[in-house]
Amino acid sequence: MAVSDSGLRAAVLLLSIASFFSGAALRICDGLLPRLAADFSVTAGTAGEVILAFAMAYGFSQLAYGQLGDRYGKARVVCIALFASAAGAFACLFAPSLDALVRLRVLWGAVAGGVIPMSMAWIGDNVPWEQRQATLARLLLGTLSGMTAGQLAGGLFADSAWGWRGAFGALCIGYLVVATLLLARLHSIPSHPASHAPAANFLAPMREILRMPWPRVVLLAVLAEGVFLLGPLAYLPAYLHQRFGLALSVASGYVALYAIGGVLYARVAQHIVRRFGERRMVGWGGLVVGLGFLAWYLIPYGWIAAPVALLVGFGTYLYHNTLQTHGTQMAPARRGTGMSLFAFAFFSGQAIGVALAGRAFDRFGAAPVLLVPALALPLAGWAFARALKHRAAA
Repeated sequence: MAVSDSGLRAAVLLLSIASFFSGAALRICDGLLPRLAADFSVTAGTAGEVILAFAMAYGFSQLAYGQLGDRYGKARVVCIALFASAAGAFACLFAPSLDALVRLRVLWGAVAGGVIPMSMAWIGDNVPWEQRQATLARLLLGTLSGMTAGQLAGGLFADSAWGWRGAFGALCIGYLVVATLLLARLHSIPSHPASHAPAANFLAPMREILRMPWPRVVLLAVLAEGVFLLGPLAYLPAYLHQRFGLALSVASGYVALYAIGGVLYARVAQHIVRRFGERRMVGWGGLVVGLGFLAWYLIPYGWIAAPVALLVGFGTYLYHNTLQTHGTQMAPARRGTGMSLFAFAFFSGQAIGVALAGRAFDRFGAAPVLLVPALALPLAGWAFARALKHRAAA
């Protein structure tokens, strides 16, 4: 079924709202870490297991969601994942201990994994290549707005009597509302189930994609982004709280400007793509983000973290949106599987990064958590820009 312009706009809007709540779930625990640490009498690094558990489950679940989306339709998978995520958030409300909360976050992360990647895959199925980066930027606007709200809400709930249980309850309600809205419109949103027969071997479609050189480059680049960006970023509110004595709500609000920088990028993405091109976008994006991590380490006053976060957010999505666009085109015939591998690499990288950053933060303080990304992210941007140049010349 072809999608009309009005139908496409409505579908992208609904998927953007879904991505809003998924983005909020991804970052809600950043500002909650000191509160979780205090409530359960553990260190911030140990409390970070709730982020690690979610990210690992989210990443590994992609290996199933991609083929489910290819077989049954991406929009249907998104709707089911939203209802299941509401149930996961609700269950976390009643966790009696940190261990129980970590286990429940595993379940929540596993069911949440179908929302953002399958939304991107749906856009890949329905939007031509020349319009895709701008359309993905609109979906990104929803994701980043959710990340902003999640980081800010995490700090606000951490400083309130409701605490982390209130934060998870708010997400449960949000998931239910958007899932119901999407279910009501599902009949008018084409799902594009695959025309080919499902593979007899579950791993066969993944191996088919991984045999191609370019998908391996894209996946390695997004894995590096997860390790060196999202992992250390999770500990930034705790770092600002410890170093400058900022309230958790204030520290989380400063860090939330990271996502606002991404929102600003999404608003001007079409003009940037046309004027600068992909190679310069990823090169400059990696450099800006690396300098931002260095600035966070060197700043003498806590409030300076806010404008730095804004710039880092803008630089991140100069880089990430190009990666994301190439992710949708790695395997057009099996786009759901391709995006599942992309998300698996991204969130596995986040899980690795959170684990490494948590140990480093507890043992050595902020220096390695901030200075390693300051070097690694510009190198990653330069390497992917070089790969794009070689691909264009081939």
